[in-house]
Amino acid sequence: MLDTQLRKQLFYRMLRIRMVEFGIADRYGEQEMRCPVHLSIGQEGVAVGACAALGPDDYMMSMHRAHAHCLSKGGVLKAMLSEIYGRANGCSAGMGGSMHLIDLSVNMLGSTPIVGGSIPVAVGTAFGSWMKGEKRATMVFFGEGSTEEGVFAEALNFAALKKLPVIFVCENKKYSVYSSMSVRQPAGRSLTEMVRAHGVNASKGDGNDVEAVYRLCLDAVQGALNGDGPTFLEFETYRWLEHCGPSYDNNIGYRTEEEFLEWKKRCPLDNYRAALIRDGVIAEDEITGREESFRREIDEAFAFAKQSSFPEEEEFLGRVYAPGGGR
Repeated sequence: MLDTQLRKQLFYRMLRIRMVEFGIADRYGEQEMRCPVHLSIGQEGVAVGACAALGPDDYMMSMHRAHAHCLSKGGVLKAMLSEIYGRANGCSAGMGGSMHLIDLSVNMLGSTPIVGGSIPVAVGTAFGSWMKGEKRATMVFFGEGSTEEGVFAEALNFAALKKLPVIFVCENKKYSVYSSMSVRQPAGRSLTEMVRAHGVNASKGDGNDVEAVYRLCLDAVQGALNGDGPTFLEFETYRWLEHCGPSYDNNIGYRTEEEFLEWKKRCPLDNYRAALIRDGVIAEDEITGREESFRREIDEAFAFAKQSSFPEEEEFLGRVYAPGGGR
């Protein structure tokens, strides 16, 4: 059993992320966030449990669905929301939007919308740590669709060859945009077995059980720091909303309402809340008080983002190329 303080932290981190993302969904129709948003409502257990296993010196990278990962690593909420609103004080100076989040203050090294695109960068980061003899792990998040990209196999091979301190965290939510696993991968394929064939340790867990995620990731991080090499962790979970945007989309035919409701019963936040109340770890009035505190923080962060300035026109090309150089 995890200690009481850690269990509370895991729950409140999931609660805060859920409230932030519903806040984004509620305001998206105002047409002030002029970038796509990929929300991970329903998947908070993976982000929170995994990042809780990282130390402050460890690196983390993400993908297009990055809000929960950024906040779980300790990223600054105001800077994240300002980025989504395209403001100059956003974490990417207002020029990247929702899919290009970064917060170097907590070693969140960035996210990329290209499917599988962050995987080789994370392996390169771990290679740098290995070359310098640093005691740092690198964790990279991606969906199961990324395992179908060629760069995934290349990254596994190199990480295994050099025994790099990298943890591959796969959030298997069953769909890549609107395509199910059945039309993308052959029946009976096991991702963990495929990864083990590359010489990488691999395990599978319940992504809606935040404590199970934390334990598996903690073992992987400790193994990486001890020189045991890379680990691949597959966590089954489910996104509630549409692939991209603030709405529910069960009506368009690629998944059923029945399937959605079955997964909703496995909600990582609601079930953990019930378990903590049952175990006497937390009380309803404490949760209510924290919800009010989060609501004030979130409202203030949105107001801050909306009131912030846009980048100046002359800044638009200033971050495209590295300074200096020449032919």
